[in-house]
Amino acid sequence: MQRIGLVGIANLLVALSSLILLPILTKNFSIDDYGIWVQINTTIALLPNLTTLGLPYTMVRFLSAETDKKIIQEGFYSILSMVLISTVIVALLLLVFSKQIALAIFNGNVNVAIILSAIVFLACLNALLLNYFRTFQEMKKYSFFLLMQTYLGVVIVSYLALEGYSIYMVALGLLLANLITFLAMFALIIWSIGFKIPKFTHIREYLSFGVPTIPGNLSSWIVNSSDRYVIGIFLSAAFVGYYSPGYTLGYSISMLMAPFSLLLPSVLPQYYDKNNIEKVSSFLNYSTKYFLLIAIPSAFGLSVLSKPLLSVLTTPEIALNGYLITPLTALSTLIFGVYAIISNVLVLEKKTKVIGSIWIIAATLNLVLNIVLVPYFGIIAAATTTLLAYVVAFILTLRYSTKFFNFDYKFILKSITASTIMSAFIIFINPQNLINIIITIIISTIIYFGLILVLKGIKKEEFNLFKAMFGKN
Repeated sequence: MQRIGLVGIANLLVALSSLILLPILTKNFSIDDYGIWVQINTTIALLPNLTTLGLPYTMVRFLSAETDKKIIQEGFYSILSMVLISTVIVALLLLVFSKQIALAIFNGNVNVAIILSAIVFLACLNALLLNYFRTFQEMKKYSFFLLMQTYLGVVIVSYLALEGYSIYMVALGLLLANLITFLAMFALIIWSIGFKIPKFTHIREYLSFGVPTIPGNLSSWIVNSSDRYVIGIFLSAAFVGYYSPGYTLGYSISMLMAPFSLLLPSVLPQYYDKNNIEKVSSFLNYSTKYFLLIAIPSAFGLSVLSKPLLSVLTTPEIALNGYLITPLTALSTLIFGVYAIISNVLVLEKKTKVIGSIWIIAATLNLVLNIVLVPYFGIIAAATTTLLAYVVAFILTLRYSTKFFNFDYKFILKSITASTIMSAFIIFINPQNLINIIITIIISTIIYFGLILVLKGIKKEEFNLFKAMFGKN
């Protein structure tokens, strides 16, 4: 539990980093340059899904139980070599087509497109090296390097932005953060297991396991992030700059998913393997209930506070053009959170191919609708199609989960009622500056939970039961 909690805190802090950078970048860059920054990070999120060939997860699957140093060396360096080769190829392609990429998504800034190839190269290798520590359950090191890479980037990028440097220099700062993290991780791994030139003994087995995971990973990225590319190509980097802050604000609800995404995969299998379906069902239902307990009012609150929050965190121009994105994204993230919980059923029943198929369907729908609708209806269409894709993924997944999972519709109605009253209070107060927004959030939270208790949405014994379930693990 300590290790899970540590990783959970690390992931929470990583998620917060985007909110920390949001006011720094939007207030110190032009809207076009901020849009370019978003596109850099969108690309960094995409390419590791392709260039690592599914091998980070393969390493976890095949090497986590190994204790023989020679086997570990052979496996790790075989995987690293394959990832290195594929990453070099992708980085070179980015370099060769840097002018075309710059014209498509970077407002013609070729220098940024060139430096992107180096950032992607290191980001892909770092994704693999981080998984080395995850493979061997070295969660303190995993969490440390995850935070190091994230917040070293935050510090360097923030400094350069605040000092008035160009987007190109800020991109160089991001490259530096990735380079320092790479050198530190690689040095530690070499110190731990030594170095060996691999013989690629099991590489065919590794690739046959890892490569089929690429479509699912790519599909998930398409739903989450491809809209930035579509907006950049059909509209401009400026519209990416309008879109992303509202999306980031709404997507902050995903932080509430961290405890469940970390705990459930480690807890559920031990009950499922003993055919204790009642316990599995109890976990799923209570996890969903407690996620919704916080996610529903968060979605309501972020929706009504979107414009003043964006005005404080970014600029009036961004707030005016992007505040309607937050409600759609908040609802999308809420639905995705429930999906993330109930999709554990498919993992337990080893229907991972179904998960991949679901995301391919959702991604295809999302991408096609974005290409068709964004040129005519702008950034609102992008947020709407993302919501639709999540709804489709959720409905298809629910079909396979009904024997384990049931919605507590009475509780959901009570939570929506309490959230509606809370939102009416926020609209009445209409806070416009940071202090008033914070005070309003505190009072609104008290109002919501007070109403939940009055409506008997949550009982004391339910809290105790939930705590006892996880406390045993």
